[in-house]
Amino acid sequence: MSTANLLRLIFLAAIWGGSFLFMRIAAPVLGAPVLIEYRVLFAALFLAVMALVLRKPLALRQHWKHYLILGLVNSALPFLLFAFAARTLSVSLMAVLNASTPLWGTLIAAVWSRHPITPKVAIGLLLGACGVALLVGFDHVTSKPGAGIAIVAVLCASFMYGVASNYTRSAASAKGVEPFANAHGSMWASVLLVLPVVPFFPAPATPTIGVMGAVIALGVLCSGVAYLIYFRLIQDVGPSSALTVTFLSPLFGILWGVLFADETIHWYTVAGAGIVVVGTALVTGFRPNFGALRKARA
Repeated sequence: MSTANLLRLIFLAAIWGGSFLFMRIAAPVLGAPVLIEYRVLFAALFLAVMALVLRKPLALRQHWKHYLILGLVNSALPFLLFAFAARTLSVSLMAVLNASTPLWGTLIAAVWSRHPITPKVAIGLLLGACGVALLVGFDHVTSKPGAGIAIVAVLCASFMYGVASNYTRSAASAKGVEPFANAHGSMWASVLLVLPVVPFFPAPATPTIGVMGAVIALGVLCSGVAYLIYFRLIQDVGPSSALTVTFLSPLFGILWGVLFADETIHWYTVAGAGIVVVGTALVTGFRPNFGALRKARA
């Protein structure tokens, strides 16, 4: 991995870790549907501009059904669930719980393709479940009213990401849609899917300039720019190496929570995050390429 790609990977992890902070700032003010409609709209507009600059066709007539499915399971539903949970849960807790996404993806893939789960993967799944249980059992946030439902919402959102990754993998070869078009088309689909819900859940309060700044950052930076970086990493270093962002995002989520949301790092936060990351590494078969890292620093 080159130095440039290593920096892209770290920047992407920092961006996606920051998405939980931005949702924690904006969700109590705007509510989940309004916040997510803003998020996907800003992301779609940004990607539309990039599509014009890069001359990337969308081919809506051929792939509109695919974009709707992908927009539902990869953006609209999980984004709404995360925004709902952000009104109650801490930034660090959401970030670590979201690290369970590869665990869900592996379980879904095993059912989807009917492949048996190996002992190594089973141990990884068990470790991931233990890490989540440790966080939920000790975190004081879970004593708040509605925290249990919020935790289930985050886990369901991570489950939807697992569904989306498996659907995208199976549909990619069949439909021939390139990654950028998937991101662009699914964002416009999400705009249409979330819009009918907005009138039923108006914003509880008038947003300040700071809240709207968080919303714009969530849409443009954490969705639009992040997609561009992620797909560039997949192109340059492959999906397996790009997957390492899964291990770094919770660390940045915890860091941003401490620096900007006055959260405290507890032993169970570090232990739970570590167990989830180790479990995810076992499930995905990830092995750190220290030789590549040394070359990148050289």
